[in-house]
Amino acid sequence: MPRPRSLTPARIAEAALAVIDAEGLAALTMKAVAARLGMGTMSLYRYVADRAELEELVVERVLADVDTATPDGPWRERVAVLAGRVRAAVALHPNALPLTAAHRDGSPALARWSESVLEVLTGAGFAGEDRVVALRALVAYLVGAIELEHRGPLEGRSTRRMAELTGFPLLAATARDALALPPGAEFGRGLAALLDGLDGLAGSPPR
Repeated sequence: MPRPRSLTPARIAEAALAVIDAEGLAALTMKAVAARLGMGTMSLYRYVADRAELEELVVERVLADVDTATPDGPWRERVAVLAGRVRAAVALHPNALPLTAAHRDGSPALARWSESVLEVLTGAGFAGEDRVVALRALVAYLVGAIELEHRGPLEGRSTRRMAELTGFPLLAATARDALALPPGAEFGRGLAALLDGLDGLAGSPPR
């Protein structure tokens, strides 16, 4: 039987993302997505093989609108803008965050973003192993910072509990400081510190 033209990967991704947004990542099942689409579970298997493929579709949906055009300005500002665009896109669907990290290597959207970042880094003088280090450090910071912002121990109630700890004065003090630090400022300052470190690699002699 031919597949209905209206059931596109985009529609399936929208349904899967609606499940995640409303009920959390644990609720993502073939059955739940099929119900959102008004079809039987087995019918959905004609379009996607399994949950892993659903997850990949969700990642592409979350990141599909990320602008990968390289902005103008000094290289550090350009990288910061590109990183901020990913952060903003993921913030719209925080329940899907673990999928973005898990499927980043196979995501065409993230590949386009990485290519834009590499274009900026290359123009700034990064090459060879230095460019590898720079890109991977940026991706690691981006994934980790977004994870902490939305799901980690320095967010929300967990931070408040840490601020009241006894026997760990530095940890408690840091948590209290974290409560007063806006997430955007924390992200930006952390990224700036990373870029400070990478700045020394730009244009360095090959090793």
